[in-house]
This record gives sequence, C-alpha cells and structure tokens, in this order.
Amino acid sequence: MSQDVPVSTRVLTVPNAISFARLLMVPVFAWLVAQGHDAWALAVLLLSGASDWLDGVLARRMQQVTRLGQMLDPAADRLFILVTLVGLAWRDVVPLWLLVVLVVRDVVLGVMLVVLARSGYPPLRVHLAGKAGTFAIMYAFPLLLLSEWPTPVGLVAGVLGWACALWGVGLYWFAGALYLAQGASIMRRDARAARTARVT
Repeated sequence: MSQDVPVSTRVLTVPNAISFARLLMVPVFAWLVAQGHDAWALAVLLLSGASDWLDGVLARRMQQVTRLGQMLDPAADRLFILVTLVGLAWRDVVPLWLLVVLVVRDVVLGVMLVVLARSGYPPLRVHLAGKAGTFAIMYAFPLLLLSEWPTPVGLVAGVLGWACALWGVGLYWFAGALYLAQGASIMRRDARAARTARVT
C-alpha cells in the first residue's frame, strides 16, 4: 500500500467491514468444502478474492486506510489461504507439499513480525510482489477446485490453476524474502543509530 496515503485509527470504515466479512466467510467455506458442496465453495472463493481487491481499492479512494485495516486485511488473507489449503489438501485436490511451503513462509514472517512488534516497530510496508502472490494463490484455489469437475472445463481449469499456484508460490516466497530483508534493515539501522547516540 502506498505510503503517501494517510493512515488513521478509525475502526468503522467500509474497507474494514469488507475485511471482517471476508473473515466470516472462512468457516462457511470450510464447511462447504467438507460437505462436498463444490459449486457453493467455488462461489465463496470467488467472492473472497473479489472482496480482497475491493477493500484495498476503496481504502485508497475513500481515504479510509486505517491501522486496523492494515492488520485485518492480511490476517483475513492468511487465514483464508490456510483454511482453503487445508480443505483442498484434505480433499486431495492439492498435494501436501503446497500446504507446507506456504505455511512455513507465513510462520517465518509471523515470528519476524512478533519480534518487530515487541521492539515497537509498526507493520512493514506491503510489497507489490506480496499482493501479487496472494492474488495468484487466491485465484488458483477456485480453478483447482473447478478442476475436479470431469469435463474439458475441469482440464483447462487445472492447467490454469496450477500455473497460478506455482507463480503465486514463487511470488509469495520472493515477497517473504523482501519482508525479511526489510525487517533486518530496519533493526540494523536503529542499532547503528543507538550505538552512535551512545558514543556521542
């Protein structure tokens, strides 16, 4: 998200409401996948992906970028990705390694964010690669779910879905490396400043 957009401490905003609604869709999707209601699960996934794009656009255009939104939006993304991966892996739609690769990345970044937060640092600036990776993964899921349908449409959806998934994994980890480098750079910079202050 652009750094020149003012960030407020408001809670009741349209983008925050959309992000919260996306959180509420997570258990709905999990239940639909578990019960085998693929058509409805597909609809929920598409709606979630569209809402993820919409809340960011509205936040910028309506000048409603908030601290809560900066935490709520990525939290909703991570939770939706995790639940979707678990559901699709449980259904054998995706292999277990895809779940492990994405979860390990989020765990590593989660530990780093906790360390930064305990040191008083604000959330890191969102990179375009991270958003692009998230979008690719979010759009891979409905395609992979659609690939279960025994039709030519399912075959095409499977090819497109795996293309999106692999690109998404690559961008996801590339963004993760950028976030780690950004966090390390901030902490090294402040450590140098603290040493300089002690010397002077």
